[in-house]
Amino acid sequence: MDINTIANRALKSAGDAVAAEPTAAEKLAALAADEMRAVNALIIERMGSPVPLIPKLGKYLVEAGGKRVRPLVTIAAANMIGYSGDAHLKLAAAVEFIHTATLLHDDVVDDSDLRRGKKAANLVWGNAPSVLVGDFLFARAFMLMVDAGSMEALRSLSRASSVIAEGEVRQLAAKGDIDASVGSYMEIIEAKTAALFASAAEVPAIVAKRSAQEIEALDTYGRELGLAFQLIDDALDYGGLAQNLGKNTGDDFREGKVTIPVVLALQKGTAEEKTFWSRVMADGEQTDGDYEIAMDYLQRHDALRGTIELAAEKANTARTALDIFPDNQWKTALQDLTDFVVQRAS
Repeated sequence: MDINTIANRALKSAGDAVAAEPTAAEKLAALAADEMRAVNALIIERMGSPVPLIPKLGKYLVEAGGKRVRPLVTIAAANMIGYSGDAHLKLAAAVEFIHTATLLHDDVVDDSDLRRGKKAANLVWGNAPSVLVGDFLFARAFMLMVDAGSMEALRSLSRASSVIAEGEVRQLAAKGDIDASVGSYMEIIEAKTAALFASAAEVPAIVAKRSAQEIEALDTYGRELGLAFQLIDDALDYGGLAQNLGKNTGDDFREGKVTIPVVLALQKGTAEEKTFWSRVMADGEQTDGDYEIAMDYLQRHDALRGTIELAAEKANTARTALDIFPDNQWKTALQDLTDFVVQRAS
C-alpha cells in the first residue's frame, strides 16, 4: 500500500469507517489474549505494596485502559520468531510499567486534565504522589527486567528509559521554539516515544538469542512504528478526535508545544502568521479564538495532511523491516498494526 493511499484513507471522516470491523490493534489483542492476561496479572501483582496509595493509584491507571500497544508488540514479536520461554511476559510487563511511569510524570509536567479519557492521576491525588508512584513503577520495571534473566535485555530497556527522560527534557527546553525544524523535532520524538517501542520490539529477539540482523530489524520496526504513532498523536491533537485520543484536543497548542503540524505550517506561513505563532507559542499569550486561528493556518497549509503523510512513510518503513522474517499470523498482525497506527487519524 503506497503512502498516498494510506494518508488519504487516514484523512477520511470517521463517519466513513466501518464500525463493525475490528481494528488491527483489537485483532492483535485477541490473538495475544492469553499471554496478555498473564502480563496483566504480573502488572497487578507487582503493583502490590503495603503503602495503600500505591496500589490505589496503580489500579486507577490500569482501569483507565489503553490499548497496551507496547507490551502487545513485545508479545507479538516473541511469537513471530517462535520464542518458547516466558521471559517475554516479564519484559512486556516492564515495558508497560515504564510507559505508565512516564505518563504519570508527563501529566505533572504538562499539567494535563485528561489521560485515556479519565481525569489525570495528578489532579486526583496531587503532583507529589504521582511523581513518587511513577518512580515506584520504574523500580518495579527494573525488577522485572532482572527477573527476565537477560543482561542484554536489561541493557536495552534501561537505555530506553534513559533516552525517554532525555527526550522529555529536550522537549521541555524546546517549548515555544518556533524555529524548530522537522529534523530537530523528529529527534525529540525518537527519544521520548520511539525508543521504548524499539526496545519493546527487540527484547524478545535478544532473550531468544537471535541474530544481530533480526534484532536490528525488530529495533527498526519498533522505532519507526513509534515515530508514526507520535506523529499521528500530533495530528490528532488538532483533529477534533479527543474521544479517541483520550486527551483534550488542543493540549499541545495550549502548552506551547511546537509539534510537526505547527512546524510545517510555519515553513509555508507568512510573516503575519509567524508573528501569531510567536505570540501564542513562544510568548504564551493566548486569547479566546486563537486555537481556531491556528486551525485555520494548519488547514491553509495542509499541515495535518503533511504530518499524516510523514507518519505513513515511517509506518511503511516499519512494515518493510519485517520482510526478513518468515510469514505467519503474528508477522501479519504486526504489519497490519502499522496501517492501524496511521488510520487512527481517520
